[in-house]
Amino acid sequence: MSLCRYCFDSLDALRSVCGINDKNIPYLQKLLGVELNVRGTEILFENEPSGAAVKALLSRLALVSDALHELSEAEIFLEYRAIALDSEHRQKEAGLIVMGKPIVAKTRNQRAYLKALKECQVTFAIGPAGTGKTFLAMAYCLSMVLSGQKQKLVLTRPVVEAGESLGFLPGDLSAKLNPYLRPLYDAMDYLAPNAAARRLEESGVIEIAPLAYMRGRSINNACILLDEAQNTTGEQMKMLLTRLGENSIAVITGDVTQIDLPKGRLSGLVDASQRLRHIDGIGFVDFDNNDVVRSRLVRRIVEAYEKESQG
Repeated sequence: MSLCRYCFDSLDALRSVCGINDKNIPYLQKLLGVELNVRGTEILFENEPSGAAVKALLSRLALVSDALHELSEAEIFLEYRAIALDSEHRQKEAGLIVMGKPIVAKTRNQRAYLKALKECQVTFAIGPAGTGKTFLAMAYCLSMVLSGQKQKLVLTRPVVEAGESLGFLPGDLSAKLNPYLRPLYDAMDYLAPNAAARRLEESGVIEIAPLAYMRGRSINNACILLDEAQNTTGEQMKMLLTRLGENSIAVITGDVTQIDLPKGRLSGLVDASQRLRHIDGIGFVDFDNNDVVRSRLVRRIVEAYEKESQG
């Protein structure tokens, strides 16, 4: 785990912020949600997604310490709240409202993602699990449909993994696809009441389609959401992107570290990333482990696997 550090200009400034015998440190840790360690005139902490917020608060407290001999918890909280209000204001600029629920970006790349969704006809979100790729895509697409800006939402993903094809699964088409589309359903269930989501499906506003069934179609005035795109082939990716009709958008999400295609087969997501980044109207957002918001444990798991692959 890499460490970040904030260095005070003087020992007096550090003592003013930390308090006598570092009594303010537990309170700072509680506010910031990170472990802080004092060494000399520095405060060390793990390279968390909130690292910028930690530095921002310590920097602000260092300035306040010039006028105060020792900071109290109340004074620390006032500075923390001032930073939080500013952050909330900036996040709301890139936020969404879905059925009355405010959805705000939690990291810089998530803000860039929402911006790309609003500005690009095709948006690729590439990165590890837990970064909000699928959730934010679903939130944006639902907001477009529920506000009447798009007529329907088409949910799709590749359904052939590890040698098992769709035809071997039991049940009708909906039952066959349900396990594959579970992450999309989970996001939808959080954003919209179950009954409302089911009504949208029954009325055809939300359409569930295997990727293979998209061939030959022209999809107009719709949002197309392709999840787990790392498991598409180049031909499938091209086929999906050329389905876009009048006033339609596409959001493609995937994690190139979890490709289930046969060995030696190039992922359509990797291929598209190499071919399409220079085209106007297509946006790419690359997430990393600093964007993992699902939990700290998930982020550490992602980092552990990254280190192993690099080694």
